[in-house]
Amino acid sequence: MFQKVEYSGTKEQQYNTLTAQVKALIDGEHNLIANLANTSALLNQFLHQINWVGFYLKDGDRNELVLGPFVGLPACVRIPYGKGVCGTSAQTKTVQRIDNVHDFPGHIACDAASNSEIVIPLMHNGELIGVLDIDSPEFNRFDEMDQKYLQAIVNLIEETIR
Repeated sequence: MFQKVEYSGTKEQQYNTLTAQVKALIDGEHNLIANLANTSALLNQFLHQINWVGFYLKDGDRNELVLGPFVGLPACVRIPYGKGVCGTSAQTKTVQRIDNVHDFPGHIACDAASNSEIVIPLMHNGELIGVLDIDSPEFNRFDEMDQKYLQAIVNLIEETIR
């Protein structure tokens, strides 16, 4: 298994470096799956205290998400809109930052080690096309700064979609 990259500087400086790396990695590439795969791998290398990072994608005309590129243990393959943290994010098209997933109504426990989660909608032309999902074994792992920069990274991906 690869070791996590150690970045120096403040958390904000580290996120600025990560954002620049994602931008460089996906620059000029318009294949969504390739960009999601590389972004998942880079986030996994950068983010500490996480146990899963990846994307769920809208499955055609169905109101459900299907597993996309990720790094981590095997995961739930399908998530209906409105179910769990990812399904709630998909249904509401809003970021879900959950400090304790065990308190979230209808939480889907794909990995029993997960205790907190952040999910960010991935949009194209005003329509949901997927979500970025990151789980952590730590409670209260994600804060406003994580949300801000992860949203910026999702926005970079959205800009590559044709």
